Amino acid sequence: MTRGPRLPELARQMAAEFAGTLILILFGVGVVAQVVAASGLGDPQSLGDHNSIAWAWGFGVTLGVYVAARTSGGHLNPAVTLALAVFKGFPWRRVLPFWFAQTLGAFVAALIVRWDYTEILAKFDPGHTLKTQFVFSTLPGNGSLPIGTWGAFRDQVIGTAILLFLVLALTDLRNAPPLANLAPLIIGLVVVAIGMAFGSAAGYAINPARDFGPRLAQYITGYDTAWRDQYGDLYFWVPIAAPLIGGVLGAGLYLLLVGHHLPEEEGGLPTGPEPEYDVT
Repeated sequence: MTRGPRLPELARQMAAEFAGTLILILFGVGVVAQVVAASGLGDPQSLGDHNSIAWAWGFGVTLGVYVAARTSGGHLNPAVTLALAVFKGFPWRRVLPFWFAQTLGAFVAALIVRWDYTEILAKFDPGHTLKTQFVFSTLPGNGSLPIGTWGAFRDQVIGTAILLFLVLALTDLRNAPPLANLAPLIIGLVVVAIGMAFGSAAGYAINPARDFGPRLAQYITGYDTAWRDQYGDLYFWVPIAAPLIGGVLGAGLYLLLVGHHLPEEEGGLPTGPEPEYDVT
């Protein structure tokens, strides 16, 4: 294969984060559009349910990480990047560029889904209202359950803490991690499990880029209420701030409870730099 001009390292990593997050959001937002809007016009049983959403988000994470892992570590999530900078030596100068690339990838992917589902969304929800707003971005209680801003904030801290706790456990070479390049697959299953167990209170964004990029895309394509929740409160900041806090908390708890107590070498596993996998 003929190679093109080699980009600087940071540019290559940003391109990989953009591409990986793009794949994640194409599958994640796409499945919600199908289940919510398309099923509202067709046969609901043939077009999926909450389990479909959980599995597609998990597969999206797995495939996105495989796309980006070799080049950038496959973070795909500002909460992952921040936690790795705080605890694992990821360079702070690369945090903001990674965040930008991840959010841009999510934004572009959401625009693609919005375009592809134009007719279906217009038929199911002509006013582009809260009825389909959560196709792209999250709402407290998924727009219908009795959850407010702070309940959703709590939920996002907890969900992202679980995610980062397990990401570090699954990529710590001293802790018998999955081998044969299976870590992205197992991390995808973690996201499936979080969606199935913690998906009702706030839509399990657990990723600021996953929420803000599509939220911006929907705002510029006709969703005037994109920044607010069903109560009219300004909500967009919750799935940004809470996952950043939860990610650092979860990573710190892993190191406190497990990571700092592991031997430097275990069972002949390599002791070089640990992979910086993740996600959603």
